[in-house]
Amino acid sequence: MASHIGRRKFLATLGGAAAAWPLAARAQPRAMPVVGFLRSGTLPYDRVTAFRQGLKEAGFVEGQNVAIEYRSDESQTERLPLLVADLLRRQVALIVGNTASALAAKAATATVPIVFATGGDPVRDGLVATLNRPGGNVTGISFVSAEVGAKQLGLLRELQPSVARIAVVLDPKWPITEPFVSQVRAAASAMGQQIDVLYVSSGREIETAFTTLVQRGAGALHVGIGGFMVSQRERIVALAARYRIPAIYPWREAVAAGGLMSYGTSVNDAYRQAGIYAGRILKGEKPGDLPVLLPTKYELVINVKTAKALGLQIPDRLLALGDEVVE
Repeated sequence: MASHIGRRKFLATLGGAAAAWPLAARAQPRAMPVVGFLRSGTLPYDRVTAFRQGLKEAGFVEGQNVAIEYRSDESQTERLPLLVADLLRRQVALIVGNTASALAAKAATATVPIVFATGGDPVRDGLVATLNRPGGNVTGISFVSAEVGAKQLGLLRELQPSVARIAVVLDPKWPITEPFVSQVRAAASAMGQQIDVLYVSSGREIETAFTTLVQRGAGALHVGIGGFMVSQRERIVALAARYRIPAIYPWREAVAAGGLMSYGTSVNDAYRQAGIYAGRILKGEKPGDLPVLLPTKYELVINVKTAKALGLQIPDRLLALGDEVVE
């Protein structure tokens, strides 16, 4: 009797799991193409949603005519080659990734198409030979975060012209950290601004960085780029509020979460465009024939409510420049 009860429970559980699968996925033939969505860092819901939106615009709906396998190294970059190998064993039709994961995929295959969404220079970082005709099996979208570091520093200084020292916090393992730091240092030198560069690669190191920058008298914070930094953005926003430090971020989502100011391109839009490119490749286009897309619009987003909480008066010029002002 007990064994029957156990079997019934097992079948009920299995039935519940099966019911949760999309009906269309079970009805489709096995030839449904599989896309590997691989990220260094975490799998932010907004990036995934934007990618699916792009796929849909290109005619592909997850569970109906395309399947997606999601993988993340959970900020342990050394795991990427194993995750790539797993996706290749599953014979994915293409791999979509951020900078580190796309580089790992490129090192593993010269035939499976790869679509990247990167904040760096894809030529300098070794993803493609040229932007217009990438050739090979790799193309994608660059939202060029590394190049906006100097502009972000200038905006922060415009907000706080009298601040003696600005802290820059970023992840040393991110592939484009070095060029980002070089640009910020050059900009700081040109404007006579003292900066402290603090490297963080764990939640505990972020906590320590905040106590360090306060001890050193930093009056503002410049938050750097990378998958790990994205995964920690809510923690960083909360710490900036706790220590009452004005901060600029590369992502508008940080401002929506209570951060003071952001400047950069829409990373979510880059992932939407990556979805469109993935769809075009699934339809038969070659990645080497698709030019790397570059951003055309940068957005300044300002949170007035956070400014008031910090006792800051946002200069009229900055408010006029703002593409979006959060009240």
